[in-house]
Amino acid sequence: MLNIFEIQKKLVASACPSGSEKAIASTIAEIALPYADEIFTDALGNLFVHKKGEGKKVICCAHMDCIGFMVTDIDDKGFIHFETIGGFNPQNLIHRPIKFLNGQKGLITSEYKEDGSAPKKTDLYIDIGARGREEAEKLVAIGDTAVYEGSPVMLNDDLIMGPYLDDLIGCTALLYALTLLKDNKNDIYLAFTTQEEVGCRGAKTASYTVNADFGFCIDVTMVGDYPATTKPPIALALGKGAAIKIKDSSLICSKDIVEMMKKCAESNGIKYQLEVLRYGGTDASAIQLAHGGALAGGISIPTRYIHTPVETCSVFDVIETAKLTAACLDAEPVPSV
Repeated sequence: MLNIFEIQKKLVASACPSGSEKAIASTIAEIALPYADEIFTDALGNLFVHKKGEGKKVICCAHMDCIGFMVTDIDDKGFIHFETIGGFNPQNLIHRPIKFLNGQKGLITSEYKEDGSAPKKTDLYIDIGARGREEAEKLVAIGDTAVYEGSPVMLNDDLIMGPYLDDLIGCTALLYALTLLKDNKNDIYLAFTTQEEVGCRGAKTASYTVNADFGFCIDVTMVGDYPATTKPPIALALGKGAAIKIKDSSLICSKDIVEMMKKCAESNGIKYQLEVLRYGGTDASAIQLAHGGALAGGISIPTRYIHTPVETCSVFDVIETAKLTAACLDAEPVPSV
């Protein structure tokens, strides 16, 4: 049986920003290989893990790309100016260590603000320790990409804290679910998708390739169990199980899928919560619109501090998500009356 924390550490060590997913795809393929009937990729870099079956064709997506940074300019003093890849709050970036995909390390910081006001994205720059433009250009180039530097840690035996739970913890849950599939009747495609953070692009081609009868995605979702949350409150918390998605800003989930997920959870003793996400979308929106359309839903992992270097989730919730995913992959939605 896979160890959730150890798999997450391995994936975070290979973290890649949107558009540069080859290293993380290779790591996931290596872990999945003993449990797969077939593994292949497409032109956009999506990784497909196929478990053959004679029943319904099912797809489950988890995106393997991460938010990150891209070099746009190097100034005369050797400091790096950059564009973000995906969504960031500039306040979360001050004094954050990063690593470029070529191995170069650096630090994001901000121009000094005498009035103490919050920095804007244009105030930020990267210090790689270079003494001038010429030295910096030997270390990085315009277009090079970087991610947060750091490895996950365990808090109080159940909580994982660190960068890139979004959505590498979803990939970890999907890999765990893969190990639970025994003699599956459905024809199952696990799609580890690219470029979700910049518009669910990989899921669009992945969903079109598979052309499934139904499908869902695994992603993280916001919780309301800590002080700095949005108002009105969010009815989700760590340690209370997987979150069955009802709606987010990109789709209203099929009622047949939602009911199937509830029944799978209840019949297998899996703890679950119900999720209505006010902000943000997921790969499930692409599944819903592929070809002539498909029944689509989502299973989410409740997570604190999303899109920061200290995202936090519960191992219990990840395991419940994996168990629910495995059950749903080999189930079949019953049309509502």
